[in-house]
Amino acid sequence: MTVVIHHNPSCGTSRNVLEMIRASGEEPVVIHYLETGWTRSQLQALFAVAGLTPREALRTSKSPAEELGLLDQSVSDEALLDAMIEHPVLVNRPIVCSPKGVRLCRPSEEVFELLDESSITSFTKEDGDVVAPQS
Repeated sequence: MTVVIHHNPSCGTSRNVLEMIRASGEEPVVIHYLETGWTRSQLQALFAVAGLTPREALRTSKSPAEELGLLDQSVSDEALLDAMIEHPVLVNRPIVCSPKGVRLCRPSEEVFELLDESSITSFTKEDGDVVAPQS
């Protein structure tokens, strides 16, 4: 199974998800999206498969979303996509793709739905919290 993670190594949630994937026995393709950036078609495809709107995928904290005026509900999806392309940090993370689907893995436990059910029984996060797939 090929797993892809759109990863930000400075984000604790993203680091936890990456390690959860590895703990399941998968070595994912890691895309450092802050370095590579996004294309419009890439974002549209990821959001469509994940069932997200650009607004739902917008990172509102620790990003320039507020100063760019993007929190106003009147801002169009097209304008949000333009901003996400210009400022990749505006896309919430991590986004994980697997043969089971695409998800914005916030909280990190969302990744369990994308992995082989029997591959991981529990995981201890960086902060000491223990999480496990729902049976």
